[in-house]
Amino acid sequence: MYITTEGVKSSLTKSPTDSSRITMQATGALSWRRSDIKYRKNEAFVDVIEDVNLLMSATGTVLRADVNGQIIMRAYLSGTPECKFGLNDRLLLDGDEASGRARATRAAAGSVTLEDCQFHQCVRLGRFDADRIISFVPPDGEFELMRYRATENVNLPFKVHPIVREIGTTKVEYSIAIKANYGNKLFATNVVIRIPTPLNAAKVSERTTQGRAKYEPEHNNIVWKIARFSGQSEYVLTAEATLTSTTSQKAWSRPPLSLSFNLLMFTSSGLLVRYLKVFEKNNYSSVKWVRYMTRAGSYEIRILDRYPLFGSLLDVNTFPTILSLIEKLRRGSQISGPTISFHPMLVRGAFGKSTRFIEEIVGFRPMMFDGHEIHC
Repeated sequence: MYITTEGVKSSLTKSPTDSSRITMQATGALSWRRSDIKYRKNEAFVDVIEDVNLLMSATGTVLRADVNGQIIMRAYLSGTPECKFGLNDRLLLDGDEASGRARATRAAAGSVTLEDCQFHQCVRLGRFDADRIISFVPPDGEFELMRYRATENVNLPFKVHPIVREIGTTKVEYSIAIKANYGNKLFATNVVIRIPTPLNAAKVSERTTQGRAKYEPEHNNIVWKIARFSGQSEYVLTAEATLTSTTSQKAWSRPPLSLSFNLLMFTSSGLLVRYLKVFEKNNYSSVKWVRYMTRAGSYEIRILDRYPLFGSLLDVNTFPTILSLIEKLRRGSQISGPTISFHPMLVRGAFGKSTRFIEEIVGFRPMMFDGHEIHC
């Protein structure tokens, strides 16, 4: 799916300076383009492709987030056109140009900072250094216009709340909630969540609110696949792994879970193509199309087995029953009518069923649910 920019005749926006520059370019020799190229329909397709990398702690803290991006162009344009490319960016050829205050100002203005930019040989770097305009005569067909990195204000398309509880040495319980942070008019495809299991897992049963999950013993993980993930939606997987006895005393290392996905018309860097203008001496009309694609690079979330309580961590594995856990929460709360955020995995039920269950035990109805924390 592409969106189109304006399809206007180049003569409407061409200045005398541009005309002279085009004439000079047309008479020069270009190693990447012939001058006798002709198309019945003049079009240019631009793909902004980003791989977003994430490492998140078990408590939801972003430890590392960055974007590796590239702009791919397919130019089907007659003659020797000159293109001008506009982005909502502040391009940095080195990483220490701007102060923190300047970066904050640009972020507030809706621009993004791109670092480590690399351009195709057709880009006029002299023009870029002078006025920050990306000006070039494109090769015919497909080519990579530029590469870049972004490390500031990275938009994360998915938020994951993983809870894994080891019950003695015989069982592991899982509750994995994943929510889409992008707009409800967008949707991701081929979403795959890989959830690690212990090496001595013998049998795994799983349930999902969307998609399909399958245990892959050869890879020691549960693979949860969601073909289409609508924006602002949230889905949950619950699973139980039965373990075989082992003589090893080594604790399970709990590798992070990982995501892969494709998301159209979204950029994690916030980069947008503001315009693409085509100037050519024959003044033909051209149509320009732009498409955005965000993919998972290394997108990993560490696994949580403890619940934050009063600024400390409450280890759920030390409680033999759910009743003892709730009693601990009641004693710890300083509020006469506590609000609790209770994880559905602990009561093995849906939202309504869980709230009724807790109300029967502790005498009050929970007011708020959260994916991975219990608040008092």
